[in-house]
Amino acid sequence: MTDDVSHWCVLIPCSKTESWAVPQNCLAEIVTLHDATERPPEALSWRGMSVPVLDFGNDDGSAWREQHGGAGLIAIFLGLEGEDCDYWGIAVRGEGLAVKRVCAQQVEDAPEAAQQHATAAFKLQGAVYQVPDLALLQKKIATSQAMA
Repeated sequence: MTDDVSHWCVLIPCSKTESWAVPQNCLAEIVTLHDATERPPEALSWRGMSVPVLDFGNDDGSAWREQHGGAGLIAIFLGLEGEDCDYWGIAVRGEGLAVKRVCAQQVEDAPEAAQQHATAAFKLQGAVYQVPDLALLQKKIATSQAMA
């Protein structure tokens, strides 16, 4: 037996300064939008539902869509039951989208790098990843939808 604890994570670039590491099982799908505009939509029609989309790279100049193909990506998250938001999305910006098996021995804790909406941050192979507070983000989306 080994004490090696590992988890499958999806690494999602959200802006020039922020990349997320999330459990694979919290994502429903990563959607490709062909002929995308310069900015991601505020909501996406996905499987017959309107899914709100967050964008953290709005003002930092990070690319949302491919220059040559014109496609953009949205990661669709499974919402927590009872929070009035069954699904929500995040605009994928830049390069580095990946699925990776992350072992505890590979990461270095980096609490000083945690963004306001993150529960933690860590370094992996020279890059910093945020562990977003998915429940908090979903509640903010649900609240903003109720107010609209």
